[in-house]
Amino acid sequence: MKSLVSLLLALAVGTPAMAEDWPSKPVRVLVPAPAGSSLDIIVRTLGDKLKDRWKQPIVVDNKAGAGGMLGMDAVAKAAPDGHTLGIGFNGPVAFGPFMYKKMPYSPSKDLLPIVLTTSQPNVLAVPANNPAKTLKDYVAWAKTQPQGVSYGSVGNGSSSHLTMELFRSTAGFQTLHVPYAGSPPAGLSIAAGDTQGLFTVAPALLPLVESGRVRLLAVTSLKRVEGLENLPTIAESGYPGFEALAWNGLFAPAGTPKAVIDRINADVNAVMQDPAVRASFAKQGLIIGGGSPASFKSFIDSESKKWGAIIQQVGITIE
Repeated sequence: MKSLVSLLLALAVGTPAMAEDWPSKPVRVLVPAPAGSSLDIIVRTLGDKLKDRWKQPIVVDNKAGAGGMLGMDAVAKAAPDGHTLGIGFNGPVAFGPFMYKKMPYSPSKDLLPIVLTTSQPNVLAVPANNPAKTLKDYVAWAKTQPQGVSYGSVGNGSSSHLTMELFRSTAGFQTLHVPYAGSPPAGLSIAAGDTQGLFTVAPALLPLVESGRVRLLAVTSLKRVEGLENLPTIAESGYPGFEALAWNGLFAPAGTPKAVIDRINADVNAVMQDPAVRASFAKQGLIIGGGSPASFKSFIDSESKKWGAIIQQVGITIE
């Protein structure tokens, strides 16, 4: 009994020291999306500041595929010592359990939420040669397509995917889903006319919009967003209450010491107050997150409840 008590006391005393000693080697951050995607940009922007605080390199490891599950599964199975993190998003964290018959990990059991990094609305993009100039035009055009509208997404089970499924169900037209591994190839599919609709976050599409290859029709927030004030919301375009936000945040493998989680949370919150980081995110239309691990977990729970009901209503299932 005495040895057990001594062990517990040693662990209790050692936990803060563990946070002080962390990190003892480079910190690997898994990004379940390709280089150049919004998630990739967020991690690299934060990592550029965190490396100075942590005195260790931040190694960005892009693992796109399976709707984000490939990367998040690697996070879930990593050593729980705080040296492997991941940036998760709606799909492989809040949506997956309602869509997939089997997942290689349990988001609620195998991943620890650390901090909400950013959120932002999706925008609806169409090829520049699509006849629709407004959302009303697009719905009218979509209803005339005998084979349905071929639309792209940034991956099965992503916010990009579900937003279109919710919208087509609400507006009443048929679709054919073509998933891509991230926003860069999905955006190029729209620019090339291979697909005729795409909901995704704006930053990856802006170069294509500026070059005249893609047109934006609407945004999925309830209110118009800064930097895209001329873009109407879906809610104001005939579908009151329509809202769909993409979000992301940092996660660690279950079992990672609380002191390390708290240290990462505090440092990321501090970095996100850096004027250069805030300016960079604002330029990309990103809304800064922040908060405690507990508040992030509560947010994920509420998102799971909201979108789980929609997924079941629409009937989305993925093998």
